[in-house]
Amino acid sequence: MNGDEILNLLKNAKGFDWNKGNIEKNWAKHKVKYKECEEIFFNQPLLVSLDEKHSTKKEKRFQALGQTGKKRKLFIAFTFRNSKIRVISARDQNQKERRKYEKT
Repeated sequence: MNGDEILNLLKNAKGFDWNKGNIEKNWAKHKVKYKECEEIFFNQPLLVSLDEKHSTKKEKRFQALGQTGKKRKLFIAFTFRNSKIRVISARDQNQKERRKYEKT
């Protein structure tokens, strides 16, 4: 899957798919609120790539590096379900990810 295909999926996303468990998990483990996760998809720059290691034939997984409205830099693992973005995991970017993100 190339960058244009991923961009097309994002442009056609019909919102976000959240469940209570996932919202609570990201807050408990990494102190990331679900609204912060959503913000990165509307701010620039946004770096998105296919996560080949965690993708399966049934479901492609993606990784995103972006920032919130308050400039918090986040790493988001996500997939698409029913044309919606489903966040799997969210945390602050690590040092390597931050360097990559800041180069853009």
